[in-house]
Amino acid sequence: MAISDVKEYAHLTEADVEALGRELDAIRRDIEASRGERDAKYLRNTIRLQRSLEVGGRAVLFGSRKRPLWLLGAGMLGVAKIIENMELGHNVMHGQWDWMNDPEVHSASWEWDVVGPSAHWKQTHNYLHHKYTNILGMDDDVGYGLLRVTRDQRWKPFNAGNLVYNTLLALFFEFGIAAQHVELGKVAKGRDDREDTKRKLREVGDKVGKQLLKDYVVFPALTGKAWKSTMSANFTANVIRNVWTNAVIFCGHFPDGAEKFTKADVDTETQAQWYLRQMLGSANISGGKVMDFMTGNLSYQIEHHIFPDLPSNRYAEIAVRVRELCDKYDLPYTTGPFLVQYGKSWRTIAKLSLPNKYLRDTVDDAPETASEHKWAGQEAVLSIDPATGRARGLQTAIRESKKRKGLRKLLAR
Repeated sequence: MAISDVKEYAHLTEADVEALGRELDAIRRDIEASRGERDAKYLRNTIRLQRSLEVGGRAVLFGSRKRPLWLLGAGMLGVAKIIENMELGHNVMHGQWDWMNDPEVHSASWEWDVVGPSAHWKQTHNYLHHKYTNILGMDDDVGYGLLRVTRDQRWKPFNAGNLVYNTLLALFFEFGIAAQHVELGKVAKGRDDREDTKRKLREVGDKVGKQLLKDYVVFPALTGKAWKSTMSANFTANVIRNVWTNAVIFCGHFPDGAEKFTKADVDTETQAQWYLRQMLGSANISGGKVMDFMTGNLSYQIEHHIFPDLPSNRYAEIAVRVRELCDKYDLPYTTGPFLVQYGKSWRTIAKLSLPNKYLRDTVDDAPETASEHKWAGQEAVLSIDPATGRARGLQTAIRESKKRKGLRKLLAR
């Protein structure tokens, strides 16, 4: 089932974990000390690009009754919304740019272009998700209360619709995020504070109303006779943003190698242990600078989860040093092309629409679900290969485990 002893699963001693933590702390200090004008320039250029695309897209939509202009306008607006959501909103609200002391790009004042209030998202995402990443029962992002994404979640007939639910969630992702803070599951069971729920619903309702008015009334009306085609283009742009955001987030949390955890020891977790859990619970996307930018640099999800409040444009250089540490401590660095990572996420969602009895792998050793029990009978601490002098730990154990699995399959034929 989910990992209950992170240190044992990772084949590390307490001393190893604390040493790893000190090295990651050193990376943080280096980046904080070097923040400056080049980072501020990157942010200002990103804002200019995003606003230019949005203004340009909305201008093009005055001619949206012509198919080519509809496609161009919807596309430009969709990209503008992605940049605003991923590289600006998400990262600004993490406090990545608070060091600039600019009220326009400060985490306390930014309100983003989606239906969910930023204050709600900062509670469910910045606090709950990043503090309790992939801990079952504490991180609502593990399936968003809708999807079965680990064998630790008991199968129910409802889960048979996993693929349908995720399709709808992707198309209307901003609404799913807006509903997250309301905790509809608790509301349905009568376990909520009704006055608090009413307040949350009012805040969500106000934000939804403003967004719908902007995208489906005001801006379409401004284009006169083209209002219908402009409305449909705005809807398409929102869907483009929703699907892309959903895909990027799922690539970072649900492909093979992004582990899940139990509540054990979380209250006494040290900073170094928290670092290690973030490294094991996240996955990256490989693809180059365009991919990095369009994901809001969440193509470096591992680095983001280790340092959520450092400027996103620095994640690429941080990644070089994090990979070196993974090599040093023989830890996996989970990464892969976008289509591979996204495909693995959908494969997990499809598999777990079925009860465990129909699945081939064990509850402790499956691509989407693993625990320290998979190492039963094996050495569970970091050791040194006497031939090479290099560490032998989790990455080596995973590689050898795959070899044994392959051999068993071969012999079974």
